[in-house]
Amino acid sequence: MGCEERPVVKDETLPRRGFRPAERLIELANAVRADPGLPRGALAELLARHGESPEGLTEQAFSPDDAVRLRAAAARLAALLAESDTDLAAHAINALLAECGARPHLSRHGGHAWHLHVDRGDDADWADWFLASGALALAQILSEYGRVPWGECASARCGTLYLGTGPGSARRYCSTACATRERVAAHRRRKRAGG
Repeated sequence: MGCEERPVVKDETLPRRGFRPAERLIELANAVRADPGLPRGALAELLARHGESPEGLTEQAFSPDDAVRLRAAAARLAALLAESDTDLAAHAINALLAECGARPHLSRHGGHAWHLHVDRGDDADWADWFLASGALALAQILSEYGRVPWGECASARCGTLYLGTGPGSARRYCSTACATRERVAAHRRRKRAGG
């Protein structure tokens, strides 16, 4: 995966705006795809950028074993994010929600505002929490758009996962840089073939 422009959330006000589980899902899935052995510390930093509290990310609260299970959960969700067939994606999301025992409930912890949880409870492990919250985020997006608006960058040199939930037509690329690079390459191929 070699895209120079990675979709990264840089907004420091994230916890005050509320949680954005789909953006967290994309960033974590891309990070684990890029480095399947992503260290516990790097995972903790990523989770902190998405509103997790420092005390919840200590080595005792988020252990190396938790990191192993979280990486496996991120890899599973990354495979789902690469699925372009809406029916297959919907069935996979339903299976994940059932597996996680997902029962929606509002939770308020660690100084955060009320927010939706769909795991087995506030004491669910990191992997269960991530699978359930990721599956719920994708279910909400799929039901809103009526199709799969996420995917894997169509650039042969990239492969970054993206969310295409912005305005306009369905996306095929993770960034304008990849789209432009592919458009220029196609133009050059046509030019060589024609003359």
